[in-house]
Amino acid sequence: MTELTRYVALGRRKESTARVRVEPGDGKITINGKPFDRYFLRETDRIIAKQPLVLTDTAAKFNIFARLNGGGLTGQAGALRLGIARALLISDANFKDIFRKNGYLTRDPRMKERKKYGLKGARKRFQWTKR
Repeated sequence: MTELTRYVALGRRKESTARVRVEPGDGKITINGKPFDRYFLRETDRIIAKQPLVLTDTAAKFNIFARLNGGGLTGQAGALRLGIARALLISDANFKDIFRKNGYLTRDPRMKERKKYGLKGARKRFQWTKR
């Protein structure tokens, strides 16, 4: 019985979480059971998610299966990028310098600021009326 090589990693951004599984294959990307192009309809989200594969020229060498949940589509694309970069790093440690230089291994720490009491949102105030 041959052992299938799998590289599993987790990526997060804002409220989104991506559980990514990378296997040797022909370059197919499946997200939550859907094809990549049908899940991410915006071209910018597709570009963001594929950046680690394009940079390392491994787009046609691996099949990627991902479970994304939480947040919006752009946050999920960022989480997927981090997950793919981490999984590729496990497959080949030589990618570390390339990914680090381009910022693909850094988790984006920016989160939504919480709403404050007495205000409409995080910073917006209610309109002041003189009379």
